[in-house]
Amino acid sequence: MKHENWNCLRCRNDEFEIDQMRATGGLFAKLFDVQNKHFMTVSCERCGHTEMYRVSTSSISDIFDFFTQ
Repeated sequence: MKHENWNCLRCRNDEFEIDQMRATGGLFAKLFDVQNKHFMTVSCERCGHTEMYRVSTSSISDIFDFFTQ
């Protein structure tokens, strides 16, 4: 995927891949295996450098829309 406003910090490439990651945070969530932390990742297709953005579940679609325009 390409976006005119994004360039890799490491190699300046403008092609990337978007994905999601969920993680467990806090004692209660760990005890019941609840993945309550949500992140969006943007990975450079050339060098693999990955940026992570912490998002709420309602915000992830907004961020995804920004990168796919």
